Amino acid sequence: MTTCANQWNAWPPARSTEACRPRRGIAALMLGWGLLCASFPAPAQDGDAPPELGDIQIAQSASCFGFTDIENPRALEICDALALEENVRARELGEEWIRRQPDSPAAQFAYAEVLYTAEGNLARALFHLNRAESLTGYETITEAIESGNIQWHYLTLSQLSNVHQLMGDQLRALEYLDHINEIYGQDVESFRGWPLLKLKQYDAARASAMAVLENTENERERARAWNTLCAVELASLAPVDSMAVCNRAISEDENLAAQSGRGDTVYLTNASEVALSLLQMEAAEDYLDRATRNLNPDSVADPWIYKLYLTMSQGRLVEARAALDRMLYWRESQKPIVGVMNRAEHYMVSAAFMLLAGYAEDAAVLSETALNQPDRNGSYSADDFQKDAMAALINAVASRMQYQIRLEQGAGAGWAGSLKTRIEAAGLLFTAWRSERFAASLFTRPEILLNRLRPYAPLDVHIPEWIEPELVRMIGTGVVRGALDDAFDAGAFQLNTGYYHAWLAEAAAIDGDEDEIIEHGARALAQLPPREALVRARVEARMGDARWKLGEHESALEHFERALRTDPGITRRLGAALPVSLRTSGGGFSRQLADILRASPRFREHQNGFLLDAGNDGAICLRARSGANLSCYTAPAGNAGEASQAFHARAFGPGFEISKAQRSMLRGSSVIFANGAGRMENSPQLLSED
Repeated sequence: MTTCANQWNAWPPARSTEACRPRRGIAALMLGWGLLCASFPAPAQDGDAPPELGDIQIAQSASCFGFTDIENPRALEICDALALEENVRARELGEEWIRRQPDSPAAQFAYAEVLYTAEGNLARALFHLNRAESLTGYETITEAIESGNIQWHYLTLSQLSNVHQLMGDQLRALEYLDHINEIYGQDVESFRGWPLLKLKQYDAARASAMAVLENTENERERARAWNTLCAVELASLAPVDSMAVCNRAISEDENLAAQSGRGDTVYLTNASEVALSLLQMEAAEDYLDRATRNLNPDSVADPWIYKLYLTMSQGRLVEARAALDRMLYWRESQKPIVGVMNRAEHYMVSAAFMLLAGYAEDAAVLSETALNQPDRNGSYSADDFQKDAMAALINAVASRMQYQIRLEQGAGAGWAGSLKTRIEAAGLLFTAWRSERFAASLFTRPEILLNRLRPYAPLDVHIPEWIEPELVRMIGTGVVRGALDDAFDAGAFQLNTGYYHAWLAEAAAIDGDEDEIIEHGARALAQLPPREALVRARVEARMGDARWKLGEHESALEHFERALRTDPGITRRLGAALPVSLRTSGGGFSRQLADILRASPRFREHQNGFLLDAGNDGAICLRARSGANLSCYTAPAGNAGEASQAFHARAFGPGFEISKAQRSMLRGSSVIFANGAGRMENSPQLLSED
C-alpha cells in the first residue's frame, strides 16, 4: 500500500527546515521564523585591531518546537529533554507544568507534544491539543498577536491537523489546514493532497498536487506532490503506464537528501509497490534494496517489511528469515510515533511468516494482536478497515492450521485419544469460522473485492497473493467468479492472466470440479511469473489432488512434489492429505511409528503414493517414487509419538527453527541487539505518504 512521507518531519511548515525561509505577509513577520545567523561586530576601521574570536556573538541555533524565539523556560526545558531523548523527564516536566498552569495553552501544547513525540500516544495528545485550542480559539491574526499566544495557537492548529490525519479523520485534518490558511495566510496546499486521496477524492488530490508543482520550488513539497500523483495514478484497476511519476518523487527526495543528509524511505518503498503492481519484480526488489541501505528511524516505511513479503512470495525462505531479523532491528530503532503507525504492519507480516514457518499458534496471536490495534493508518493509502480484514483473514488461516497440527499430534492415540483431541481442538474451528465471517463481511464490498483481485493492488493493505485465495472459500465461489469477470473486464489482469486462472482454479477446487481445476491450473502455471513461487505451489497442490482423484497417479505425484519442494506447509494450510505407501523395517518400534503416521491427517495410504519409510531406529523418510528424498528425520528410538511430531514439523516446515525468544519478540517483547549488527540475543514490525 502506498504511504505518505513523514508528517512530523515536514509539518507544520513552521517547524521544518524550509520554514526558516522568510514568508510573505504579516504571519511571517510575527511568527519569528527568521534565519539563524551569526552577529558580528561592525567592520574594523583603519588602524583598529582585528576583532578577537571571543568578541563575535553567535546567535543560539537551537529551536524549540520549530521556533528559535520561544523564551518560556518551561518550554525550553521540555525541548531540551526531548532533544536529549530524556523522555521520562520530558513527561514529568510536562505534567508539572499542566498541574501548575492548567489554563496555559503553552503547557497544554507542550505536554501534547511529549505524548506525541516521546510516547506515540495520539489519543491523549489529541485531548490536550483540544484543550489548547479551547484556550485560544482566535479567528484572526490580530487576535492571536494581541493574546501573546500566537506561536502556541499556530502550533496547536498545525498539530491538530496532523494528528487527525494520522487517526483517520481526514475531513477534520483538512478543516484545520483551511483554518491555518484563513488566519495566517500560510500556504498549506502540499499537505492537502494526501487527506484528499484518503477520502478517495482522486480528482481533487490530483488538482492539489498539480497546484503545488506549478507554484513552488520547495523540493520537499514537490516530493509530496509527486508522491500524491503517484498514488492517484494507481486508483484505476488497470496498471499504470509507467513509473515516471513515482520516480520524480524519488528524484526530488534524493536531491533533498543530498543537501540535508536526510532522505525518506517512503518514496523508494512506494516505487517498489508500483513496480510490483506492474509485475516488475526485480525492479521492485532493487528499490527496496536501495531503501534498506540507511537506517531511517523517522520513516513510517520500513523497507524490510516489504522485503520480507517479497522473499516469502518467491519461496526464498532462508532470505525471508534474514529479512525478518533485519525488520526487527529496524522496528526497535524506530521513533515511538513511527512504531504506533506501522506496528500493525509488523504484526501482520510476522504472522504471515509464522504461517510459512509452521508456527500456527504464533501466527494466530500476532494476527489477533494486529486486529486489536487501534487504527493509526493516516499515512497509508489503504482504508483503516482493510487492516482488520487482512488480520482476520490470517487469523482464520492460522486457526485452521493449528487445528491440523493438533490432529497430527493426536495421531496414534487410539479411538478415545483421537476423539478427545478433536473435541479439544473444536474451539479452533470456531475461532477460524468467526474470523472468516468478519473478514468476509469486509471483503464483500464490491469495490474492495475488485481491488483485492488485482495482483499486488498498490493502494490496498498488502495481502500476500498466496494467502488471498482463502477468500474464495470464505466469500463463496459464485461471488468471486462474478467479481473475477468484472475485474478482468476492467483490466486488472491485463499484465498477466495467470492470476485470473489461479483464482478460477481455486474456485473449481472449492466446487470439486477436477476438470476445471486442471484446465485453469495448467493455464495459470503456464502464464504466472516464475518468481510467483507460492501461488504456483498452491496451484500445483490443487492440480495434484485433482489428478489423483481422476486416477492420474504419476502426474499427480509430480504436482505434489513440486508443491512440497517450494512450500512444504501447503498441505497443512489446505487441510490436505498426501497419498503414501507406508513401509516398515520389521521391528516393533517401526510398526508403532507406521501406525501413528497412518492415523495422521497429512497422509492417506495408497500403493501408488509417495514412499513413506518408518525405520526401527526412529528414522522417518518421505520419498518420491524415484527414491529421491523429500524429507527425512531421525529421532531417538523410544517415543514414537514424539518422533512423529518432530517429523511432521520437519516435513511440513521450512527446515529451520525460530527460537522462543525471537517469537516472543515478534509479539512485542523487548530485545537486545548486538552492536548494530542486527543479531538478536535472548532477552525477557502499501504505499505511504510523504
